[in-house]
Amino acid sequence: MYEAFYGLNSKPFQLNPDPGFYFSSKQHQRARAYLEYGVMRCEGFIVITGEVGAGKTTIVRGLIDSLDPETVVAAHLVSTQLGAEDTLRLVGAAFGIHVRGVSKADLLLALEAFFVAQTLQGKRCLLIVDEAQNLQPQAVEELRMLSNFQNGQHALLQTFLVGQPEFREILQSPGMVQLRQRVTATCHLGPLEADETREYIQHRLKCAGASDKPTFDPAIFDGIYRYTGGIPRRINTLFDRILLQGFLTDRAHIDLELVGEIIQEVQSEMLVSSKAASPWEMPLRAATRSAAHEELVDGELESETLGLDLDLDLESSLADSMSQQLAHMTAEQLSAHLLRIERSVLRQERVILEILVNLQKLVVASRHAHSDSASG
Repeated sequence: MYEAFYGLNSKPFQLNPDPGFYFSSKQHQRARAYLEYGVMRCEGFIVITGEVGAGKTTIVRGLIDSLDPETVVAAHLVSTQLGAEDTLRLVGAAFGIHVRGVSKADLLLALEAFFVAQTLQGKRCLLIVDEAQNLQPQAVEELRMLSNFQNGQHALLQTFLVGQPEFREILQSPGMVQLRQRVTATCHLGPLEADETREYIQHRLKCAGASDKPTFDPAIFDGIYRYTGGIPRRINTLFDRILLQGFLTDRAHIDLELVGEIIQEVQSEMLVSSKAASPWEMPLRAATRSAAHEELVDGELESETLGLDLDLDLESSLADSMSQQLAHMTAEQLSAHLLRIERSVLRQERVILEILVNLQKLVVASRHAHSDSASG
């Protein structure tokens, strides 16, 4: 919508992962190096974790695009809350193996035969599991068992597990001892640093074809960093709004006033009081309310966000106690709570998408059944 105004050839801050906009921060370089090391090692598990929106999927897709299909056969799947056997079927389908109506034993034989056939052709098989924190323990065990497939002294399958921070906790559980012994390298993606936030914004604009527009007040980058916590996806969301507002108000120069307007607008949308002393205060005051509520209903959106009017009559002593506790929370604690809320929302979005996909499959199956019935 605003691309022509700024002389861009594409949207620089889209939310969908795009390897073409890959930004090589120190942490991203390290994570990419670990993945490339895993490809060369051809055995065991590589684990990459990171906050929601930290850029994990972008790194993975960039790696897949860089692989030579003549030497590496890669399968990329997004984990869901499925049982062990269904997870195996997803793996088989990702590698192009027929899985419908096949027993588990036959599926394992088919997978092993496929891996051996690729090895004999001089190719290596790579499995990348995204959103690994959703894997059930039995499913993780099945993936570990796949790593036992060997051709002589060489492993037939290399596996990358990519997930959110809680996957690190899952790996440390007593039932994951055997998997931990197969992990050859781990890496965690945290937020960008302050200088990297500025470089990230400029990098994406350059990738989108920016030359002389937009221009910036240097002071805005520190405020954006503090507001977003250095999380790439949150930077994208905020800066996309900033560019849109600049276009709507015919401003090609991004200054403190413009950025402050957008931050206050977002704060208002997130049910934050507009009485904040500074538009740069991070995290949002809404995080205090959402964080407190999340302790009561983890993973659920606040009722007020859904447009419901709840009249909560708290005792004055309890309200004062809660206010004192929230007042003493550090910015880091509030930021952590906000990230948890964001992960919860994204998990709900994934569930909705899975439901829609399954409904589409049912519609297609119903149409085929009706067609077969009519032709019969």
